Amino acid sequence: MGFIRQQEEKLAARFLRWQHEKQKLPVPGESDLKRLAADIVDEAHRIGRERGGNLLDIMKELVQDFFKKK
Repeated sequence: MGFIRQQEEKLAARFLRWQHEKQKLPVPGESDLKRLAADIVDEAHRIGRERGGNLLDIMKELVQDFFKKK
C-alpha cells in the first residue's frame, strides 16, 4: 500500500472516530475502524473517478452519510 493511500485511510479513520465521539457513540475497535476507513477511501476513489471532485470532500460526505444511516 502506498504512502498516500495510508494517509487517506488514517484521515478517514480520524473522521470516523471524531463522528463517533461527537455523537457520543462507542468508537469501534481498531481493526473495525481500519476496515471502515478502507471502505470509505475505496468508495471515495470510485466516486471521484465517476464524477470528479475533491477526494477529501467526498470522504467527509461518506462519513456523514454513514452516520445518517444509523
